[in-house]
Amino acid sequence: MRPARGEPWRDTAGMRVIAVAADERVGIATSLVVSLRGRGHEALAHGALAEGEREDWAWASEAAARDVAEGRAEQAIVCCWTGTGASIAANKVPGVRAALCVDAATAAGARRWNNANVLALSLRTTSEAELEEILDAWFAGEPSDQDGDRANVAHLREIERS
Repeated sequence: MRPARGEPWRDTAGMRVIAVAADERVGIATSLVVSLRGRGHEALAHGALAEGEREDWAWASEAAARDVAEGRAEQAIVCCWTGTGASIAANKVPGVRAALCVDAATAAGARRWNNANVLALSLRTTSEAELEEILDAWFAGEPSDQDGDRANVAHLREIERS
C-alpha cells in the first residue's frame, strides 16, 4: 500500500524500505546491505543477495525496480559489474527513474533534478568510501520544486505512456 502523498514509504516498524539487487556477491554488494541496515533502512534483497532468486542482472534489477513501481519499496539500489546493465533493466519498468551514479555529486543531482528513485552502482569501480558518500548524498537528496525540473520529470511519464 502506498503512503499518503509526500509521506515516505515505511514498513510497520517505521523503517524506510529500500529494494537492493546485485548479480553477484563481489565488491560492495554485501556491504551495501549492511550499510542500508546501519542507516535504519530495511533492505529487500534480490538476485545474488536473496536465496532462490535468479542472479542475472536483468532479472535482479527488474525485481528491485518493480518493488518501487508497485509500492513495496520507496527506492531501490541495483548493482552489476559496470552498473550500466542494472540501470538499463531498471529503467524498463514504468515509473522507475534509475540513475547510474559514480560519485556523490551525481547522486545528489539525480535525486534533485531527475527525481531518480533507483540508484545504480558499479560493483567493479565503487569503493567502500565512495559507497558511503554516494548513499549520504542520495538519501539527503530531495526532488527539486523548480518548474522546469518538475516539467522534465512529468514529461518522462508522458514518454512512458506514448
